Amino acid sequence: MTDQAPNPYAGPQRVLSGVQPTGDLHLGNYLGALVKFVRLQHEMPTFIFVADLHAITEWQDPAKLKGQVREITAAFLATGLDPKVATIFAQSAIPEHAELAWVFDCVARVGWLDRMTQFKDKAGKHKERASVGLYAYPVLQAADILLYKATHVPVGEDQKQHLELTRDIAGKFNHDFERPGFFPLPEPLTQGPGARVMSLRDGQVKMSKSDPSDYSRINLTDDADTIAQKVKKARTDAEPLPEQLEALEGRPEAQNLVAIYAALAGLSPAQVLGEFAGQGFGAFKPKLADLAVSVMGPIGAEMRRLLADPAEIDRILGDGAERARAIATPTMAEVRKIVGFWAG
Repeated sequence: MTDQAPNPYAGPQRVLSGVQPTGDLHLGNYLGALVKFVRLQHEMPTFIFVADLHAITEWQDPAKLKGQVREITAAFLATGLDPKVATIFAQSAIPEHAELAWVFDCVARVGWLDRMTQFKDKAGKHKERASVGLYAYPVLQAADILLYKATHVPVGEDQKQHLELTRDIAGKFNHDFERPGFFPLPEPLTQGPGARVMSLRDGQVKMSKSDPSDYSRINLTDDADTIAQKVKKARTDAEPLPEQLEALEGRPEAQNLVAIYAALAGLSPAQVLGEFAGQGFGAFKPKLADLAVSVMGPIGAEMRRLLADPAEIDRILGDGAERARAIATPTMAEVRKIVGFWAG
């Protein structure tokens, strides 16, 4: 990919991010993304969508997909996103996402996509069996962002490369069609402390909704007893907690549990060690369980309440789609003119 000149974009600042409706959201999603969305909605206009177009890059049961979209929406709401402040919508409700992605497919270069490491990781040894959608989904991701002319995107380490691709596509479009500053070059918002939550069964593997062991993660829908049991069964070692962070090196499970406690309590890991230094996990785990239940339990309860009223969730998604469309429709109309499409 090529370096682009500074972008003269002068439009409003906006935040955009999306979450796929595949599998249960968990503690890692909460600390790594949802908490950040809640904060950002009060700092600049924020667009948060359920990425159901991205979801079908791998097979999804059509009978379940709509329910999964509602569940992700319920998680957004239960963790503090305010639909009167943030724009919350389903990606598939805005057809301009797919239309702009096609334009960008014709702007992006094959070599750029060949370097996307996530495709290689997900496709594995049998990439010829992967869908074209899985290969091209970073281009759809660029369309998601640039359709709303988003200037800031919360990203983890695994998504930074895709945001770089978005910047390259924006820069090339602006250059090829001689429209400097039409699309912004969006900036990453790194996740910050507590973002990388590891598996409760293996401190060297990121917590994931695809892990076959449900005891590897705390799901947002888990009740208090389940949360406490998962913390109790989390893998640890036999050593007590040290006084200094450096002494946690080489103890991934201990590092992970200390980091989780710190993120949930709003403390630094050093402060957590200052409180628990010298204590073993027999003393630390019950405290962590109580903390996790106090923070996560109400979220699960609120999600269950919301999911009992799907019509209300659908109303919120409908309102959000209308607000999203107010931005997406004129952006796409401008793109059609710039590209030279026949308007009738």
